[in-house]
Amino acid sequence: MLVGLMGAGHCFGMCGGIVGAFGQALPPHRPMAERMGFLFAYNLGRISSYTLAGVAVGGLAGALGTLFAVDSYLAALQLLAGIMLILMGLYIGQWLPLLAHIERAGKPIWQAMAPLRQRLLPIDSTAKAFAAGGFWGWLPCGLVYSTLTWALASADPVAGGMIMAGFGLGTLPALVVMGAAADKIAQMIQKKQLKLLSALVLIAYGGQMTYIALNQIV
Repeated sequence: MLVGLMGAGHCFGMCGGIVGAFGQALPPHRPMAERMGFLFAYNLGRISSYTLAGVAVGGLAGALGTLFAVDSYLAALQLLAGIMLILMGLYIGQWLPLLAHIERAGKPIWQAMAPLRQRLLPIDSTAKAFAAGGFWGWLPCGLVYSTLTWALASADPVAGGMIMAGFGLGTLPALVVMGAAADKIAQMIQKKQLKLLSALVLIAYGGQMTYIALNQIV
């Protein structure tokens, strides 16, 4: 959840346009309470897709670990997760945009899903909003990919799902408030000092995970 909160500034830049497009796709002249219901259904679909991905990679890693019974297998996965968290911090701090290249590698899959996404328009029910959010969860994103490596390192479907659900919940405040107060909140989140703090926290967290993994391998 902390990783999701720390990455809020990236969420504004990466997903702000998507949230705006979603707002335009909603039925006009609906009460605010109903529109908020659509928005929460949309985000619930997004978080559900994150959770599903976490369950899948955690279960796959656990199955492979059981199959091959390699002692250093989990430590290697934890090392990968630690390195990816460090790269995430460097990305948010704008010191090393390596994750941007990883995001671009996933764009063909996102583009291939375009015809399916178009079938959900107009979004005139919470079910459609939930499904649209489910598609949104597969948007190429360096933060998601980094957190998925952590779910992978858990080598457990339940733990992997919980990690990704926590990440999704951490991003929820930033994406839900993209409305009337979005400009003010975006300005606060995009402040250099806050981005620097977020980046350093993630780098420190990734460094700790890397250190623990290296000790297990050695």
